[in-house]
Amino acid sequence: MLQKILQNKFRILFGSLFFIGLLAIRFYQENLFYDPLLSYFKQEDSVAVAPNVNALKLFFSLAMRFYFNSMLSIGILYVVFLDFKLLRFSALLYIILGSVLLISFIFILHFYGFQNKFLLFYVRRFLIQPIFLLLFLPAFYFQKKMKSDH
Repeated sequence: MLQKILQNKFRILFGSLFFIGLLAIRFYQENLFYDPLLSYFKQEDSVAVAPNVNALKLFFSLAMRFYFNSMLSIGILYVVFLDFKLLRFSALLYIILGSVLLISFIFILHFYGFQNKFLLFYVRRFLIQPIFLLLFLPAFYFQKKMKSDH
């Protein structure tokens, strides 16, 4: 066991650093990113007043946060699987999914505003949290396991 840990010390180190990066983004989110919706979605429904939102500033803030989370998540995926093809595929998925989600978010905000706040909440949630990492890790593990069994 100790031998395996010593052999993989750089993988463990970089994986830990990437994970700490994800935690730092979450911990310092209010200082790093413009997101007036953070406090809005924390309030109770009955007292929540829709905040004034600078849509362009919010778009770029969400895009940067998604980009940072994606880079750290792709780093974790690479450290776990050590597969360059998987790295490229993951990057492509993140680009496509991120683009669709960002466009959807702006579309919802512009055309529906806060009338459809649950849809706005969940699209935003996919942009600001590393949810795709939680989906991709078991999916890629299962795919790799199935490939090695055959």
